[in-house]
Amino acid sequence: MEFGETTLEKAEGAVLAHSVPLPGGKRLRKGAVLGAADLAALRDAGISAVTVARLAPGDVDEDSAARKLAAALVPDAAAGLRLQPVGTGRVNILAKGPGVARIDAARITAVNRCDPTITLATVPPWQRMDAGEMVATVKIIAYGVDGAALARACHAAQGALSLAHPVMQQAELIQTSVGTPFNPEKGRRAIGTRLKRLGVALGPDVTVPHQIGALETALRAAMGELLLILTGSATSDIRDVAPEALRAAGGEVIHFGMPVDPGNLLFLGRLGGRPVIGLPGCARSPALNGADWVMERVICGITLQPEDIMGMGVGGLLKEIPSRPRPRAVRETPDAGD
Repeated sequence: MEFGETTLEKAEGAVLAHSVPLPGGKRLRKGAVLGAADLAALRDAGISAVTVARLAPGDVDEDSAARKLAAALVPDAAAGLRLQPVGTGRVNILAKGPGVARIDAARITAVNRCDPTITLATVPPWQRMDAGEMVATVKIIAYGVDGAALARACHAAQGALSLAHPVMQQAELIQTSVGTPFNPEKGRRAIGTRLKRLGVALGPDVTVPHQIGALETALRAAMGELLLILTGSATSDIRDVAPEALRAAGGEVIHFGMPVDPGNLLFLGRLGGRPVIGLPGCARSPALNGADWVMERVICGITLQPEDIMGMGVGGLLKEIPSRPRPRAVRETPDAGD
């Protein structure tokens, strides 16, 4: 692409690089393909030269390039995404419904390495999305891009983006009480709100004593597609009450603990083919915590292995919640000399 200042005599058909004010409060906007009427208005304003861009043979204009790359990213409706062209070399990619963003980071990086004028920005992998939210945006930052570079970017983009939709409709929450004053509604309300975002209904309220036998019985009777356990006393070991009750009911514990804070004391298991999540106490708060990341992916049909959970530590230091019984930070006592 050619770029630079040129006289009006040579500017017809070129793309105006910078907006130009005209008499009467008018403005010739950047990006306009200069025609005879535009050039006449510039002459009348006493302007003899303008800065323009001119596509070279094999170049693709910014809007066409953005649409081609976006179409390569979202080749069909199965991706769960829709395109929103907005002009000036940009196409937004929006979620069609609730779900989590499935993003191939290596492919996104490969797209962005094809040419400096081709840019693609996305939300973080596995971020929960509502219908209409932006998952990614394509932006061509010059008025045109080399066609060969665009072809490489379109090839790299294949399969890089999709939305994993919820595959479950109902979950059951089992809470345990340790006998002290206990309000099961607080946890139920917070969990119910999370589930509703993904179109999942919460089954009947179930509260049992914080004992292996009582929790085992409740697990055996549970009917939800997803089973959630919120204990009155935090699960602090893989042999604690809730994991032991899951095993006693015929299930298995897949993983205990996660490097996300708040959310460390979570466990993931399975019972009769249904996922079981032992929730940390912070799940009683509506604030984002590690349980959200696990629950959202499980609801959307993403199979999690221990290595997936253990890989959540980078970016896993989340905002402190006010209700935390033991905050991370401890107020330091100033030294005598301070």
